[in-house]
Amino acid sequence: MNQHWPVELADGDIALRPIRQRDHRTWREVNQRNREWLRPWEATVPPPPPGHVLGRRPTYRQMVRHLRHEAEAGRALPFVVTYRGRLAGQLTVAGISWGSLRSAHIGYWVDRAVAGRGVIPTAVALVTDHCFRTVGLHRLEICIRPENGPSRRVVEKLGYREEGLRPRYLHIDGDWRDHLVFALTAEEVPHGLLGRWHERRAAGQRYSPEIK
Repeated sequence: MNQHWPVELADGDIALRPIRQRDHRTWREVNQRNREWLRPWEATVPPPPPGHVLGRRPTYRQMVRHLRHEAEAGRALPFVVTYRGRLAGQLTVAGISWGSLRSAHIGYWVDRAVAGRGVIPTAVALVTDHCFRTVGLHRLEICIRPENGPSRRVVEKLGYREEGLRPRYLHIDGDWRDHLVFALTAEEVPHGLLGRWHERRAAGQRYSPEIK
């Protein structure tokens, strides 16, 4: 049993809550509306080896069932992201490892209609603080295709460090794709990432020539 799950996290208009089976209709509408925008960055099922049965993407219900099982076992924290009360994306902390590692990785996607409003940076900051301060993890990483400019800007805004390239790391959009690794450890944000994100965002607004 996972003592840190279920949990809800919030900061102003942006919140994270556990993904639910009854989110199916809304999740599908948002995901399908963003299909072309998300396709270059979402994982795909690679061709099977000779003699093996072709794998298929799980259905929504299968995905939620699997994520719930992983959460209950303490290996994942599967959230939907909401903006002003409406489902606006998904964020999952997965691959949680304990022992001498105490690490996990974060994956996310967001509705293009709310991109640029700080939704995903705030969501990642919220979950980073939760993982370090409450769950007790030591290291988090986010892997991003080098071509994914918007996602790279998210980690750069938050101060995740670039650690290097993982060649042909994940099967994305029909082929094995290189990914850049960005990471953060608990010692690097002793006072929390959310507060630092708010400070950086406020400073950027204060000195932007577009702000009057």
